Amino acid sequence: MTKILVTGASGFVGSVLCDTLHARNIYFVPAVRIAKSNDQFSVGELNAATKWGNALAGCKAVIHLAARVHVMNDTSSDPLAAFRAMNVDATLNLAKQAVQCGVKRFVFISSVKVNGEETTSKPFTAFDEPAPLDPYGQSKLEAEIALMELARTTGLEVVIVRPPLVYGPGVRANFLKLMQLVKMGVPLPLGAIHNRRSMVALVNLVDLLITCTHHPAAAGQTFMVSDDNDVSISELLRMLARAMGKRSLLLPIPAGIIAGTAAILGKSAVASRLLGSLQVDINHTKSTLGWKPVITMQESLNKTVAHFLAHH
Repeated sequence: MTKILVTGASGFVGSVLCDTLHARNIYFVPAVRIAKSNDQFSVGELNAATKWGNALAGCKAVIHLAARVHVMNDTSSDPLAAFRAMNVDATLNLAKQAVQCGVKRFVFISSVKVNGEETTSKPFTAFDEPAPLDPYGQSKLEAEIALMELARTTGLEVVIVRPPLVYGPGVRANFLKLMQLVKMGVPLPLGAIHNRRSMVALVNLVDLLITCTHHPAAAGQTFMVSDDNDVSISELLRMLARAMGKRSLLLPIPAGIIAGTAAILGKSAVASRLLGSLQVDINHTKSTLGWKPVITMQESLNKTVAHFLAHH
């Protein structure tokens, strides 16, 4: 039976991944910075000098979730250096030790930001020329390149997964803010926005990650992932309202007016996330792995909203 090391095991994705592995009777080692229970493995700070030997002992696969994540207002004096230290140097350190410990497969969670920030005429694919526009996306691309070079020289089977926005019960940040606005019944000026955005339910991402630890065709591949159901911001808000049993209050304000107002208020970055499109094409993922989402977007939104209402 394959034993899997899961880094970032206490995080938003990691906790659900570990619960799913346990439910499927798959043996795993949950690695965290500071262990809070006897079944967790404490590795301390993640950097280029972190010692992974004990955690890797007997493992045949690694799912590497731990990372310095993207934030809207980074206060670091040198964001790229900070992202590189965690997302590139620490990742490569783990992968090299994994090779030494006999690990066969290394599943790396990257980001759609490696492709870019916005789509226009067609969705992003795993075969597009990378075009990261911020330090986070740049660091993820550099990690991908370093891992693939390590794979070439050692035989380690590297699998890269680039998720878009991940949502599910317990989601925070902008997705949580949207749910709060819908719950309050605040009229939103987004009724005339017809962009297209890909998202991935936490359950679907976790299922794909587990598939990538053992599927023979996954080795050496890069996969995009989504719910395979792209929606506009107005459609998303209506789906959230439906899950709450509420009416969606959407005003048909033209995108140009919204963008102009946001610029005046210094909120152009927020507006671009609401108004712009970001789609991913998962046909390569589906055809290569025979994989498809295990839950629909509306089902996942229903579960996300139910958790939100129970805790807020």
